[in-house]
Amino acid sequence: MQNAIQVLKNAVEPLLKWYGENKRDLPWRGTHDPYKIWVSEIMLQQTRVEAVKGYYAAFLQKFPTAEALANASEEEVFKAWEGLGYYSRARNLHKAAKIIAERGFPRDFEGVRALPGVGDYTAGAICSIAYGLPCPAVDGNVLRVLTRLTADGRNIDENATRIAFSALLREVYPKEAGEFCQSLMELGAIVCVPNGEPMCALCPWQTMCLAHLAGEEEKFPVHSEKKARKIEEIFVYVLKKEGKFALRKRGKKGLLAGLWEFPNGAENESAIYGKVLAEKRAKHIFTHVEWHMTGYLVEAAEFFPQFLWATPEEIAQSYALPSAFKAFREWVK
Repeated sequence: MQNAIQVLKNAVEPLLKWYGENKRDLPWRGTHDPYKIWVSEIMLQQTRVEAVKGYYAAFLQKFPTAEALANASEEEVFKAWEGLGYYSRARNLHKAAKIIAERGFPRDFEGVRALPGVGDYTAGAICSIAYGLPCPAVDGNVLRVLTRLTADGRNIDENATRIAFSALLREVYPKEAGEFCQSLMELGAIVCVPNGEPMCALCPWQTMCLAHLAGEEEKFPVHSEKKARKIEEIFVYVLKKEGKFALRKRGKKGLLAGLWEFPNGAENESAIYGKVLAEKRAKHIFTHVEWHMTGYLVEAAEFFPQFLWATPEEIAQSYALPSAFKAFREWVK
């Protein structure tokens, strides 16, 4: 550990210099507003930066403050989030906004960490970037960078490894806490990338990275063996009648909880609803589940009362449909 501390101490200054010269111009950078940083960090969880950019600007335009977000309905929040996926993030964002609107944004790690949907990494990022506190933000990207730098063979999927590297970072945090936090993220995003293909020639650590010096970059990081995703067959029914389409709301628990969806169920249910006009197959991958979907566009025999019926305009404006059903949205015209 002592050797790792020295390696990282030596790495701080060149990393900050590199970051100052090479950081991307991202819309959530250059602010110390904890609300804006919080929104960006929640959006960036398990989502690519390019996908987040447009959502971030639109979301802040609609909800410029925690108070505005707190006063919105859950449906409005889901609609603004539509297409970003992992909707539990939006639900927790809404819950936390109500707390912030009442008490103000927390100003220490424990207070931020206590907000719904905020873990150690997100709390560390907010506290370091917004308040300049030496609070490590250690996720898979940062662990990849650090295990390569120190040639550490511990499994990064284990919580003990994250805790160990968080402790290591506390030993070396410079006064530029926010810049250091973001520089680690940036290095992992654009240079020390995953899948054994780091761009070492562009790295500010190429002369001190122990994995690179040993020619063993591909050995790090060490992961647990991935479990195969569960495959589920889903049959989706896009029912249309007189310019309106059927929607229903998913239950309050489980995958895509509380969101609107096209009716779906057992195979051959189309005969119950009416005449099939078109058929299409699609696939959607969640973290642990893979949906193999067969969709049917159906001219409904009647306005079935168990569903909500809405026009395409109403769906576009008011009802958030998960991206899992994106392949069938083109039928809603």
